[in-house]
Amino acid sequence: MSGDAIRIGISACLLGERVRYDGGHKHDHYITGTLGDYFEFVPVCPEAAIGLGIPRPTIRLVGEAEAPRVLGVRDARLDVTEKLIAFGKEMAPKLHDLRGYIFKRSSPSCGMERVKLYTEQGMPNGQSVGVYAREIMQANPLLPTEEEGRLGDAGLRENFIQRVFVYDRWLRMVDAGLSSRGLVEFHTRHKTMIRAHDEIAYRELGRLVAEAGKRDLVALAEEYVSRLMATLKKPATRTKHSNVLMHLMGYLKQQLDSADKQELIETIDEYRAGRLPLIVPIVLLRHHFRRHPNEYVADQYYLDPHPRELMLRNAL
Repeated sequence: MSGDAIRIGISACLLGERVRYDGGHKHDHYITGTLGDYFEFVPVCPEAAIGLGIPRPTIRLVGEAEAPRVLGVRDARLDVTEKLIAFGKEMAPKLHDLRGYIFKRSSPSCGMERVKLYTEQGMPNGQSVGVYAREIMQANPLLPTEEEGRLGDAGLRENFIQRVFVYDRWLRMVDAGLSSRGLVEFHTRHKTMIRAHDEIAYRELGRLVAEAGKRDLVALAEEYVSRLMATLKKPATRTKHSNVLMHLMGYLKQQLDSADKQELIETIDEYRAGRLPLIVPIVLLRHHFRRHPNEYVADQYYLDPHPRELMLRNAL
């Protein structure tokens, strides 16, 4: 495996592996055909891994949402709860180099959220989290996670992949040697991206970074990245994006003539109103900054947070 590969954990059935309870798969062509060009997938099927076999009896979550049991649908004496928990605890530390995880929705082992929960009598009893997925997420709270079904939503898809690339940059910075200067530079390059998610968190993170050199660096970095990843998980809205776009336009106020300024303002307003996708004002800003370079803006990840070929902002 290449040292530069961005590794993503994934439910094995989504790659086309025939590991489902019925011997089938849930091959997701967007994941393998598009994301596969940029990520190296690490497939896991916990149900097969604990020896349930292929094909196997169907299982479901039963009991309380916070601590459900995983029991056989036809024979409740089949209880694989402890095996799935143990497998999750075993795998969690082995996945330390992952930058994200894509889970299979609705699965009693891998579902990230809203997995059907039943009473012992087989009646619907609310929703819970897949037992294996819970162990992975609890052990790796910074890890960007998503379900394959939710990747069909343009906003959730872009948000997840953006977080994967941010987390990758963070881990590479830490691996290269954490320093106060490196932390400040990392934050500086992500400033406009953070503002598009939460203006208040942006200011709080700035104050936190200002403490670099004044307190324990490791503790400071852990607090920073925890707040950062939680902030980026919040959806960036059209209004917040528009505010950031106008902010970036401010770096061109001395360079653009009145006609160019008006065109840019109108384009941002059209995006804000929902009549244009985000990529349109982004491309226009890139055009102007190519003609009038700005060192600060050139260092910002906001205008290019992920490979352009993914076209993630074309549908936002």
